[in-house]
Amino acid sequence: MAKITIENINQINRAAKEFINLTANDKIFLFKGEMGSGKTTFIKAICSELGVSQEVTSPTFAIVNEYETSRGQQIYHFDLYRIDKIEELLDIGFEEYLNSDALIFIEWPELAENIIHEPTLTVNIIIAESGKREISF
Repeated sequence: MAKITIENINQINRAAKEFINLTANDKIFLFKGEMGSGKTTFIKAICSELGVSQEVTSPTFAIVNEYETSRGQQIYHFDLYRIDKIEELLDIGFEEYLNSDALIFIEWPELAENIIHEPTLTVNIIIAESGKREISF
């Protein structure tokens, strides 16, 4: 298990770059952490380091946002916080997204974990007592 500590927001891009280097062979990432822990903020930094030029926002209401890196790599960013039933995911073609060649970032993945059959990497973000973030994967 690897761990990256972010002491303050100014270190987030360095942490994102380190994360990308350590997870280069992974495709589906399950981001876990309490509300406000920084899941979306860290995903924004990762996308920035991968060369995404579009604005990266939380897909809380859209459920999925699509981005493209400067190298043409697709990224699908899911936020499953509002999803109540697996059928809602199946209705939007969730399995087709999983079977693509895209990088997939999923916030609040707990409901979907039973239908993901591909290898995943769980990314836990914890707020430490001093406010720093500890990212383990």
